[in-house]
Amino acid sequence: MNIRTAIFMKGVQGADVIFEDGTPQIVFVGRSNVGKSSLINSLAHQKDLARTSSFPGRTQQINIFLINKSFYLVDLPGYGFADVPGVLWQNIQQMIDWYLFESNYDFKKVLLIIDAKVGPTENDMDMFYNLQAQDRDIIIVANKTDKIKKSEYEKQIQKIQKAFEGRRVIPCSILKKTGVSDVSGVLLQ
Repeated sequence: MNIRTAIFMKGVQGADVIFEDGTPQIVFVGRSNVGKSSLINSLAHQKDLARTSSFPGRTQQINIFLINKSFYLVDLPGYGFADVPGVLWQNIQQMIDWYLFESNYDFKKVLLIIDAKVGPTENDMDMFYNLQAQDRDIIIVANKTDKIKKSEYEKQIQKIQKAFEGRRVIPCSILKKTGVSDVSGVLLQ
């Protein structure tokens, strides 16, 4: 799939009519600082479409991007650790859970983005199992593969694939631009 246009529509912190306008939604979810926003920028070929930061917790709302005037990419805040005050962190986690598990919005796909070097964490696996229980179409993106030593790469990717029980795992590196076209290819399969 080739992304020709990408427009930031809005950031929301709860229910919004944009989620109910019939436009397919593809959700990006993962721990803080795994590169969700960077992946969106790379897919859209725009450096600053989605705001990125080196500190965990930069994304604090649900950011919605209209792609090719035909579907939304939905960038969720990261779960797990964030460099924000406790009350704000709790509100963010509740917003993620509400959107994914309580809102009844219809998602075309959910891209669960993990840190390839770290591998799936307990939080990643909890998210995976919760999404799986809701029968979501889940694609695993193992981002930051450039941080894995070459001698450990195959073993680490196999470990990730095994953890996610045969789901498709796309190894990806925004820095090296590897796997981005594979992610692009699955967006509306």
